[in-house]
Amino acid sequence: MPKTLFDKVWQHHVVVPETASQPATLYIDLHLIHEVTSPQAFTVLKDRGQKVRRPDRTLATIDHSTPTLLNEDGSRPFVTAQAETQVKTLLANVKEHGIEVHGWESENRGIVHVMGPELGATRPGMTIVCGDSHTSTHGAFGAIAFGIGTTQVGHVLANQCILMRKPKTMAIHVDGELEEGVTAKDVILAIIAQIGVGGGTGYALEYCGSVFESMSMDERMTVCNMSIEAGARCGMIAPDQTTYDYLEGRKFAPAEYAAAMKDWASLKTDQGASYDKEVFMKAEDIRPMVTYGTHPGMAMPIDAMVPAAADEAEIAALKYMGVTAGQPIEGMKVDRVFIGSCTNSRMDDLRAAAGIMEGAKVVDDLIAIVVPGSELIKKQAEAEGLHEIFIESGAQWREPGCSMCIAMNGDKAAPGELVVSTSNRNFAGRQGPGARTVLASPETAAAAAITGVITDPRVFTVGFGEEE
Repeated sequence: MPKTLFDKVWQHHVVVPETASQPATLYIDLHLIHEVTSPQAFTVLKDRGQKVRRPDRTLATIDHSTPTLLNEDGSRPFVTAQAETQVKTLLANVKEHGIEVHGWESENRGIVHVMGPELGATRPGMTIVCGDSHTSTHGAFGAIAFGIGTTQVGHVLANQCILMRKPKTMAIHVDGELEEGVTAKDVILAIIAQIGVGGGTGYALEYCGSVFESMSMDERMTVCNMSIEAGARCGMIAPDQTTYDYLEGRKFAPAEYAAAMKDWASLKTDQGASYDKEVFMKAEDIRPMVTYGTHPGMAMPIDAMVPAAADEAEIAALKYMGVTAGQPIEGMKVDRVFIGSCTNSRMDDLRAAAGIMEGAKVVDDLIAIVVPGSELIKKQAEAEGLHEIFIESGAQWREPGCSMCIAMNGDKAAPGELVVSTSNRNFAGRQGPGARTVLASPETAAAAAITGVITDPRVFTVGFGEEE
């Protein structure tokens, strides 16, 4: 019987099948951990006298609470003592249990969902979990990857398995050719705007069609990263030559690479396989997108007018954001710009932003920070001179970390400030109490930094709107 990509990976990892009264027991190939959601889990293990069952299938980093600035003496200004304790506790726990960690001295340290793929730890056909919502990022490689809670982190540490009901499947087809100036971030925001923040609830998404097939791995990770923002359990893209080329030669890439590629090629959804639901979109209908409310589903083309609120929650969201139905969001004054996060902190993203900011200046009363996703990306960006472009423009070039995405490390906006952010969530207060967030692509964020207002990036990339 023809099977989908999701079905193939799922069935290969079922230890105990699902029943009416019991979820399936699913084996986990890779468990990624960081300093925020792991301390309690390790404490439970210690209290029970248990060890980590598969330290060789567990990989750690520090990213959420880590400062992105250094003091003059090289020390790190943690925002709170608690943040510093989180980091120290993680480093102590992984040392005790023999888990590979990428801490301060590692050239591979970075945001957990950037570091894993860079090391080749993320591979097609795997099951991957992490105590972080945006674990769906790793589905870009044809893996089932999803976030788990603190209690589940403990379960996986103890037995390398998880209890889980099998989700339904949804295929999202986007075919055709994107217009110049339209990015992967715009594509996923357009998808979420169409199906809604609850549209993927109970589903595993598979992104199908020529648009995703033509994307780089950086772009595919951006798309899969935000699957959770549609309520989905995970998001996946079938592996292909782009995937194989990305993984080849990385630290955890299989030694028998040709054989591995043959196995990975078999994961593609079979012809004739059926999904529980399918969504179809045309690439040419997608334009640069921005959010105007307080969740990612409240997104619209940058040149559109703010829609009327559909319910009381949306009325409150518009009030919080300081916008009214029928007004344009383009031209709104911007206070801060954040380029980074596990959604958009990779080389494709930094190059795109630098391409717009080169030779320009950040407006005087605006703060712009650029935070690379990992030490490797920081090193490569500096080798290409991208950091010089940002610094010369007046933006701040920071150390790797999650930074303003979740504002746990002290990088945050002031109450009432409007932030154009390349991150994944625009919830009220996400980037600081009272802060207002507009999600956008790196190009749109860069355009806002040098104009001081929300600006269609196509003005800079393709001469959009210029008189002929």
